[in-house]
Amino acid sequence: MEKTTEHSLSDWKLLAENLSHSLHLSVAPIGIAFLDQAPTDIPAFDEPMSLPSEDGRAGRVPASCVFWVKAATATFTTSPNDHGNCSVGRYTHGLASFTEVADKADIAALLESGWVNDSVVGQIPAISTRAKAISYGPLADAAFAPDVVLLRVNGRQLMVLSDAVPQLRIEGKPQCHIVALAKEYNQVAASVGCALSRARTGMGADEMTVAIPGPRLAAVVEAVRQTAAVDTVVAKYAADDARRFKERP
Repeated sequence: MEKTTEHSLSDWKLLAENLSHSLHLSVAPIGIAFLDQAPTDIPAFDEPMSLPSEDGRAGRVPASCVFWVKAATATFTTSPNDHGNCSVGRYTHGLASFTEVADKADIAALLESGWVNDSVVGQIPAISTRAKAISYGPLADAAFAPDVVLLRVNGRQLMVLSDAVPQLRIEGKPQCHIVALAKEYNQVAASVGCALSRARTGMGADEMTVAIPGPRLAAVVEAVRQTAAVDTVVAKYAADDARRFKERP
């Protein structure tokens, strides 16, 4: 049974460093915090708001998942309005009910294309409480205690995580609902991604995402460290054993 613990900001930094080292991450882990009020010590995300669409959608980025990319190199706080362009992200992040976004053009486009249907939409996990602010930033900078830690991983890194966390959920579309699984249900969840998010974020074809509940991070990091060490031993054995095939007459 994994224990949930509270950490100081220095602890979060150390956990980020250990996780990056054990998995050989090419993109730094980010922290996400859902807050009752905007913090005074974290700057607001200040890219300009988009022009509104015909159905009234507007935001500072095309979708909430774009903040994940921005947060790899900067710490900032967002308001609910900043997330307003992507109705799916608003819903999964608990910033709007499905009833409030059901009439939006982007939802209509997804339904009309067959990407999702009405029965699936109603079952997509979402955060139940409506945050007044959501903060993002590199976990190694540790400006706040995260509710969710998000990783961008490749296939090998996901292999290690899957061994380290046997209950790991592998999810599909929409990609952003893994944040709700971590925050709302205390589950470690990975996503193979979705066409909507990949187009908006520019994530590489070989990248996937993993969401880890903040309170479980220390236990996950320790499990990853042990698993990675065992994999190193096994990989060395396989490499040594393969030499026979190179050295045969």
